[in-house]
Amino acid sequence: MTRSPRTPGHEAMKNRIVPYTFIAPAMLLLIVFGILPIAVALLVSFTDMNLAGLGNWSRIQFIGGDNYTALFADPDFWQALGNTALFAVVGVPSVIVLSLAIALALNRSQGRFFRALRSFYFVPAITAIVAVALVWGYLYNTQFGLFNYLLSLVGLPPVPWLSDPTVVKFSVGLVAVWRGLGLNVIIFLAALQGVPKEYLEAAAIDGASGLRRIVSIVLPLLRFAIFFVTITTVIAWLQFFDEPFVLTKGGPLGSSTSIALFLYQKGFSSSQFGYASAGSVVLVAIIATITIVQLRLRRSDVDH
Repeated sequence: MTRSPRTPGHEAMKNRIVPYTFIAPAMLLLIVFGILPIAVALLVSFTDMNLAGLGNWSRIQFIGGDNYTALFADPDFWQALGNTALFAVVGVPSVIVLSLAIALALNRSQGRFFRALRSFYFVPAITAIVAVALVWGYLYNTQFGLFNYLLSLVGLPPVPWLSDPTVVKFSVGLVAVWRGLGLNVIIFLAALQGVPKEYLEAAAIDGASGLRRIVSIVLPLLRFAIFFVTITTVIAWLQFFDEPFVLTKGGPLGSSTSIALFLYQKGFSSSQFGYASAGSVVLVAIIATITIVQLRLRRSDVDH
């Protein structure tokens, strides 16, 4: 049996197919776990689907955009959206600045003590949220908590950390900042390993101070790491859920309810799957818009 000779057309076709073969598994995972859930949520958002409809699809009715109309007229939705915006505006810069400062400090030495500190800062990122809630719940306890005990030592009155509508935002956000530092510190430390030491040594010989070397050499070379951390941190804070859920359940009076927690309460506590799906579609649109804006700004930076 003789094989037919390969023509230039066959070779060209093979060259076009091979790259798609390599990325096919990743594309399949993206479609199944990324695009398909969004498409399902979009479809459900136009229905009155609830727990009864989940068991019997014949009880689901198409209601058009009623869920979106009710959502935008819901004061609880706007309160949750405002809380999320406040958490993101305060939390994202705090996490980025603190994690970068810690990474720069830890990168000054490769000694055993500093290596142990790196592990110390990463521990919150891998600690179960239940354990975090128990520890921080004790720290914030009004009567027996450590924070109020320390305040009493200097003659200050106790603070209602989790029961005051204003203070609770700071309390919940502080826990999220603490948990968010570890992974970002590791990313910045990895990026700092790629900064050529020759640049820093040459700048030191020319008399540049430590702060000057960081501003003029280190930070420009960390632009991509800062960009990556910014995008992932913004998305994480827009999906803020764990801390308010385990510490306050969104209270008091919804003052710590994030948009993700609001959707959870509507979907799983109130059995309003269609209504919650409409909110999730709005949240996806917000995250996509902010991410696209960040990518466009980054593209302008590269062109420049």
